[in-house]
Amino acid sequence: MNKLTIIIPSRKQEKQFSFLQRAAESVRKQSIENQFAITFLVGVDKDCRLELAISDILGVQCIESDGASQAKALNVAIRQVHEGYVAFLEDDDQWMPDYLNFAMKAIAFCDFVSSTQAEFNEADELIRVNDFPTPSGWFMPASTLKKIGEFNESYRFHLDNEWLGRLSESKLKRIHMVEATAPVQKSDTQEVRPWLANVLNLSDGLCSLARHGSPYPLVRRLVHSNSGMAQIATNSEYSETSKREYESLVNRFGVIPW
Repeated sequence: MNKLTIIIPSRKQEKQFSFLQRAAESVRKQSIENQFAITFLVGVDKDCRLELAISDILGVQCIESDGASQAKALNVAIRQVHEGYVAFLEDDDQWMPDYLNFAMKAIAFCDFVSSTQAEFNEADELIRVNDFPTPSGWFMPASTLKKIGEFNESYRFHLDNEWLGRLSESKLKRIHMVEATAPVQKSDTQEVRPWLANVLNLSDGLCSLARHGSPYPLVRRLVHSNSGMAQIATNSEYSETSKREYESLVNRFGVIPW
């Protein structure tokens, strides 16, 4: 049986329990869930550990970091991963039932898998398909995670871009999963799905697109007022931090990695 560690960064807030419950349930409802021995590691900020009774109800292991940032919460969980496969899932996101099925098929041909997402608002209305490879769609063997390493804790918002930049530097092969109706040729993506073109153009030529069997993305993402991107859009201080991080990425990699 395959060992799979699901790393979930989580912040203390009113809906934390319901978010974590839905995220974990979406993993347990995977069509090939019985092929995995699954461990849930919930990384949290310092002094924000889940009550043991809550962890038991959710069936997760909560690990407390030594600070207050998403990168620290992720890294404290990453240090517990030594073998098998690893995936990331933000606490307010969910996987569709066939996510693991197609991720396992794709990983046979590469070292890292990412995915498009269907974005929904808090009224459960579909907003759009987002082609950016958010960590909630990342799946890889533990060997890939060990080679690339932990998240850069100097980044507040764009730590995923920075990690993807180091992934490209490693020259590991990557597959980005797209819906059955999505274009997969670079010329077609540039015309009708420019963000998919970004995935191809800003990954150092190491990423290819692969259609799965569903007409919809395999990752469901919640867009809400407390998300990092929403905060950047409404808070001038956060917006400046985001700009500085983008500048740092360009200085480091020559582009903003996707």
